[in-house]
Amino acid sequence: MNKAVFLDKDGTLIPDIPYNVDPQLITLQADSVAGLKKLQDAGYLLIIISNQSGVARGLFEEDKLTGVEQRLKDLLSAHLINLNGFYYCPHHPDGTLNGYNLDCDCRKPAPGMLLAAAIDHNIDIKQSWMIGDILNDVEAGKRAGCKAVLIDNGNETEWLTGSMRHPDFSCPNIDEAAQKILSYNGDERLAKL
Repeated sequence: MNKAVFLDKDGTLIPDIPYNVDPQLITLQADSVAGLKKLQDAGYLLIIISNQSGVARGLFEEDKLTGVEQRLKDLLSAHLINLNGFYYCPHHPDGTLNGYNLDCDCRKPAPGMLLAAAIDHNIDIKQSWMIGDILNDVEAGKRAGCKAVLIDNGNETEWLTGSMRHPDFSCPNIDEAAQKILSYNGDERLAKL
């Protein structure tokens, strides 16, 4: 079975521009490339897990996310990093579009996207990690059965606690998260590269 690092998109992998689907505005977060490379070299699949309520709210059409996915693949491949999956939830219970305005099992903090990715990519969820910038990301990872890292960059504003909302680690960026993950799993050599 494979192991994976599930990555939140906005505020974690890329700077958060609310409801942005313009590929030209998408850039990689500072201090992420070296860490992603280390994780890939250690055998982790890299899979995006993203809430995209802008679809349900009528702010953009779902097909616009194809361009977002391609832009992320291009940005990462320029650094010899493969994006192995791109999962998103277009739903929100307060949405305005019929069919999208629902409470689903894929919108984080629910674990549905992670569980779907685990099936699609033959992933051992217990050997995998979720990295995100808010506690809903942490909870989604924990509910799916993996470990979780909070990128503590100021994006979490609610700080609602709960048994599934305690990260295994908090770090300021993906590069440091990768070091913690690799050290935790005993691969000190890759963590220090």
